[in-house]
Amino acid sequence: MIDFRYHLVSIVAIFLALALGIVLGSTTLSQSVTNQLKQEANRATRRSEDLYHKQQKQDAQLKGEEQFAATTGPQYVANRLKGQSLVLVETPGAGEDGVSQVIDLATKAGATVTGRVAIQKKALDPDQSRTLDELATQLKPAGTEFPAGADAYAKAGTVLAGAIVTNDPAKAGREDATGAGVLTGLREAGYVTTSGKPGQHATLAVVIAPATPYGPDTADATKALVTLTAQLDAADRGTVLGGPNTAAQQGGLITALRDDSGVSKKVSSVDVLDTASGQVVAILALQNELGGKSGQYGVGPGANGGYLPSPPPAAGKNG
Repeated sequence: MIDFRYHLVSIVAIFLALALGIVLGSTTLSQSVTNQLKQEANRATRRSEDLYHKQQKQDAQLKGEEQFAATTGPQYVANRLKGQSLVLVETPGAGEDGVSQVIDLATKAGATVTGRVAIQKKALDPDQSRTLDELATQLKPAGTEFPAGADAYAKAGTVLAGAIVTNDPAKAGREDATGAGVLTGLREAGYVTTSGKPGQHATLAVVIAPATPYGPDTADATKALVTLTAQLDAADRGTVLGGPNTAAQQGGLITALRDDSGVSKKVSSVDVLDTASGQVVAILALQNELGGKSGQYGVGPGANGGYLPSPPPAAGKNG
């Protein structure tokens, strides 16, 4: 009986010891883990504070650089586009960021801004393709030839380009009845809206890309706008496609242009048009276009020309 009780007490004592050890061990382990977590938290806090201060410095530096570009840009671009004229072509979804500044800089660079043409969503509607084709054929001026195998968008682009841009010095700055008729026909059909006097036939064009890509279901619309941009460039002395960096991401219009080797060899693009420095780059790109040089500029994928033309074109020379 004593032996049994002894063994029972011994067994109970063993279990109590194990339980006590687990409790003591877990308490010690818990304290160790807590201390380690506190140390990690302190390190993470310090890293976060360091990153915050670095971000503040970078933001301040970027703000200063943009202020510098905005202040010195007009002097830097002076006379680079002297004697030229410029038309703005806005795509559906194009934002206003940078547009008015580009117009102002182009004016300070010596160019005359003729006006603006805004392409409407209706023009890119697949259901309108046949009607657009028929209208473009109807509006085509005598002597104008459509590219071989041209679809509705290539035909419309050819007709619109002939109405608003030119590479003929004798025609630059002049309105004519044929071009006016084309713009009237496209306006009445709801395919474009206009402001200013875009029918005065500019020598240069800036196409403003949509701020947000249209999406995979509207790839044909993006392709149509690349076609329009190419047709403008074929008819004038130089075309630049500009927009914010989002336009150079997947599905964006700038990306689509850069992916088309045939077009990107002839048309320049700038994917930082919403910044003061990017607006200066756009003027430099236009100046290079006058000299027969095209490039892809900015910070997005495919900007193989760097942030800006390097070396930049000489001041006061525009081809």
